[in-house]
Amino acid sequence: MTDADRLARHLPDLIAIRQDIHAHPELGMEEVRTSALVAAKLREWGLETTEGIGGPGVVATLRGRRPGQGAIGLRADMDALALTEQTGAAYAASNGRMHACGHDGHTAMLLGAARMLAEAPDFAGTVHFIFQPAEEGRGGALAMLKDGLFERFPCDAVYGLHNMPGVPLGQFALRPGPMMAGAGRWLVTFRGTGGHGGNSPHLATDVAVAQAVFVQALQGIVSRNVPALDSVVVSVGYMAGGSRDSLNVMPSELVVGGTMRAFTPDMQALLERRIAEVAQHSAAMQGTTAEVTMWWNTAPLHNHARETEVMAEAARALPGAAVDLGMRPVTGGEDFAYMLQQKPGAFIFMGNGEGHALHTPLYDFNDAALPLGVQFWLNLVKQELGAA
Repeated sequence: MTDADRLARHLPDLIAIRQDIHAHPELGMEEVRTSALVAAKLREWGLETTEGIGGPGVVATLRGRRPGQGAIGLRADMDALALTEQTGAAYAASNGRMHACGHDGHTAMLLGAARMLAEAPDFAGTVHFIFQPAEEGRGGALAMLKDGLFERFPCDAVYGLHNMPGVPLGQFALRPGPMMAGAGRWLVTFRGTGGHGGNSPHLATDVAVAQAVFVQALQGIVSRNVPALDSVVVSVGYMAGGSRDSLNVMPSELVVGGTMRAFTPDMQALLERRIAEVAQHSAAMQGTTAEVTMWWNTAPLHNHARETEVMAEAARALPGAAVDLGMRPVTGGEDFAYMLQQKPGAFIFMGNGEGHALHTPLYDFNDAALPLGVQFWLNLVKQELGAA
């Protein structure tokens, strides 16, 4: 039986698994049901399975029947987002959580590849199937690494994949070098005396003016501190202070926060330094104080050259596939970047067909992409470990 025949036979089960995961979404580090389902399926198919890696993480190991010392890791993420689903699908979630980024599809595709390879392990070496929790800003990759992921499951290279709605099925995109930005967040708390906004504003230190100066000055970091050929993003996403029921009261505290993106460690350091400096100077101008907190959820994602070409060849081997090996970098973040800091590897985008954008209440993973993703992983194992 060919791969295509076996994949066609397994596809209904794979769709059912994907939709079941979709119907029961869990936030990062809370993937109790999802990881249990993943582990149960892997054991059912005969794979050596380890749970509890970095929390709810799962790793399955499969050794080929040919002699070989090579080992690779294939990674999928499992977590959902805090969104209320509006797709109207029969399997839609109803718990205020939602698989709005396609991690249900990523998990299902890697499960499909594990099942098919376990049925016919005609390769030389070892494949580790890495099911990661908490990609969406809750530190899942770092938690697995801290728990000894690559010491316990040695890999010569590691690979990851993400779907991309709006891109036709069969189209893939990646690039060597910087491909995704490091994604960070910042919070600034301005504190002053507060006061009566109508009777005695001159006696108050005004945190509203301090934050207004700060927000205006933030974009000067991008336009005047960053070299013209580099790229960073600084955006405000949160403001809170005062009360709608007391509009004549000047608040004594006001919080503003947002996101920052950069492609290199130098630009990450520059953003950290300048955001803090601008906040402190804006506060001092009004006689207020500023408390600044910053953190990075992901590092810049850099693909390694050899592994990028391996992924491209695996995609090209799909019938009718098209591969863009020179895609423009994107400012989205992906914590798989931390795995690429420890091991050679690469990350690729695959088209998910027409549909709503990621991270929106109407998004749903396209089940027609499942067989393409499974076959892509099979092709990659063939590329790296000589499967027939």
